[in-house]
Amino acid sequence: MTARILVVDDDAEMCALLRERLCHRGYAVQVESAPETALARLASEDFDALVTDVRMRGMSGLELCERVTASRPGVPVLVITAFGDLATAVGAIRAGAQDFLAKPFEVEELCFRLDRMLEHRQLAEEVVRLRALELEPAVELVGESAELLRLRELVARVAVSDAPVLVLGETGSGKECVARAIHRLGPRAAGPFVALNCAAMPEHLIESELFGHEKGAFTDARAARSGLLLQAGGGTLLLDEIGELPLSLQPKLLRALQERRVRPIGSSREQPFDARVIAATNRDLDAAVEEGHFREDLFFRLDVLRVQVPPLRARGGDVLLLAQFFLRRCAERSGKPVTGLSRAAAEKLLHYAWPGNVRELENCIERAVALTGHDQILAEDLPERIREYGRRDVLIAAEDPSELVPLEVVEQRYVARVMEAVGGNKTLAAKILGLDRKTLYRKLGRGA
Repeated sequence: MTARILVVDDDAEMCALLRERLCHRGYAVQVESAPETALARLASEDFDALVTDVRMRGMSGLELCERVTASRPGVPVLVITAFGDLATAVGAIRAGAQDFLAKPFEVEELCFRLDRMLEHRQLAEEVVRLRALELEPAVELVGESAELLRLRELVARVAVSDAPVLVLGETGSGKECVARAIHRLGPRAAGPFVALNCAAMPEHLIESELFGHEKGAFTDARAARSGLLLQAGGGTLLLDEIGELPLSLQPKLLRALQERRVRPIGSSREQPFDARVIAATNRDLDAAVEEGHFREDLFFRLDVLRVQVPPLRARGGDVLLLAQFFLRRCAERSGKPVTGLSRAAAEKLLHYAWPGNVRELENCIERAVALTGHDQILAEDLPERIREYGRRDVLIAAEDPSELVPLEVVEQRYVARVMEAVGGNKTLAAKILGLDRKTLYRKLGRGA
């Protein structure tokens, strides 16, 4: 594909010359005389590289370079200037430029440097792609669907950052697996991965687990204990089911995340911690914030990078790939010579909606392997709910007009069906239905 280059210089003649020469050598070139306009174009259009002069009216080329590096880190920048001194070169590199070229220069030299930058960019993108493909074949990341491939690529990109991550998805869809993959692919892979289920223990124990406590801070505190924020130092802390964190603890967690310091229960000293925080939930946190069940400031602190884990029903043929994965594993454990799925069983698995997602599928296959007396899993080996599953009709087919229902009732049934399909996630349901959240709330209230 032809590389798209954006040239920024307030010298119209230089812009025209560079456009002509670079286009002649096979580049697709756009020019801008104002850095501010160039920034706007970079925000709305895709370019493969940026070439900018240093001294321009208004914003300098170095400032433009710095802002582009911050907002579009994947776009390499080459700085050109008539003032080819060492200080300018150092300033360009510090601003994020990948290369520096002093005037006067030959166009061949400019093309050589552009080609080199574009090759580096291609290599960087290929590394990201390969890292996504090199994920361990952990259960929830097995698959070839477009949804799963997008998830794997996003996981690889998110992993290289150190910012907080919010992993959203239905129960059983693989949120912890995604969190572990982010940890494993990131710079903290050598550190510990520590997980806390916020829904699995009472409030006072969650506080102690997170922040630690001093000896005698409360009954049964017979010895001092460091909290998980400290135990995860150099690694990653997963706050699973973060939507269940008691409101009373949310301000303390927020302050710890903001200050990167933690005060154990019963202590007057704060201790710094160095852990990346990943939060996961199956709750609709946007709705929880609106309803006052989750602090908005904590939500924004956690929702820096968002990863949405697709439900199993959105992953198409991945259902059968996962089923075969579980089948082989269960057959090996049990020593049974079960090698595959019958066609009828495969059709039942594909047709089912999987409200319990991957976890439900694993349980289903484990049960089927245990019960089957054949070398294949048959339809009758599957749980009754899967064998008998049939999608409910949203519209009622009837020839007798007296059996037909008002449009409002049909709408209520469809809204209810969508809510069921997305596991109660109001944000996702509103998006599917093409409604704003307030309208969806009104319709749900009307159908109650």
